[in-house]
Amino acid sequence: MTKLAKLGARHNCSRFGTTRMTLPQCYVLSDCARLPDPGAVLDKLPRGACVIVRHADPNARAQLALRIIAPAHKLGLKVIIANDLRLALRSGADGVHLSERVARFGRQRIVFHKRGFICTAAAHNRLALWRAHRAGANAVLLSPVFPTLSHPNARTLGILRFGILAHLSPIPVIALGGISHDNAARLRVGFMNRGRPLGFAAIGAWRD
Repeated sequence: MTKLAKLGARHNCSRFGTTRMTLPQCYVLSDCARLPDPGAVLDKLPRGACVIVRHADPNARAQLALRIIAPAHKLGLKVIIANDLRLALRSGADGVHLSERVARFGRQRIVFHKRGFICTAAAHNRLALWRAHRAGANAVLLSPVFPTLSHPNARTLGILRFGILAHLSPIPVIALGGISHDNAARLRVGFMNRGRPLGFAAIGAWRD
């Protein structure tokens, strides 16, 4: 975790192209099985990093969000909520994350709800990248780049295909799936791509 956090600290909070919004480049995702309580790693994250609360159960998601937002903000971190705009606005979160399925429905008009509100979306292929853009996302989490315990049988993109899709993406791309310090560095996190920096997201790497 220490090496990954140092890497994130060097590359975090770059300005993304023409979005006129400073977005995190370093993300940690909650996971019911692998990281049910991201609050346990908040003090290990680099300043400017972002926690995505994505518990499927609405009650658990709300309880977790309300518990970690205040301490996260004190540490200079951001918190965004998966697929629950009302909770994000009510809880004082910094934005919302859309699943690939939700992003298919088109523009969410989230940017009009709150100034500086962040919207990210999930994607696994080129079509999903464009759907995320159409939905109004500021950045997209593209996965799985490498083999991951979250989806052990999923076909991975690999560095080459990830790079191609990132180059074609209309919005900034965040790498997700099997991310560690070593392979995050291989992805050249923080280098510019058509004026859009790349970033990374992880689950298990933050616990190690």
